[in-house]
Amino acid sequence: MSPFSSPPNPQAYHEQVWNLVRQIPFGKVATYGQIAKLLPPPNGVEIEAYVAFAPRWVGGAMAACPDDVPWQRVINSQGKISERAGSEKQRQLLEA
Repeated sequence: MSPFSSPPNPQAYHEQVWNLVRQIPFGKVATYGQIAKLLPPPNGVEIEAYVAFAPRWVGGAMAACPDDVPWQRVINSQGKISERAGSEKQRQLLEA
């Protein structure tokens, strides 16, 4: 198992992700990878490892986000809604 299956301090990383996602304007979206690129690697994580794992870490943060985070504005690298539980609700929120 990789030593970077999650950030060294998941809660601190999640907070950074949520703060960025809160800044995505109404009517706009961002990808997991775009959000990851806007955040610096946590201490002790080499840039190569960060590039490889960070979009997944962003996904983990979004799966655990508080109610005030517009989670629906985060999409996959193909510019689509990832098929999973909640994807229909995400589509409805984005279309609204």
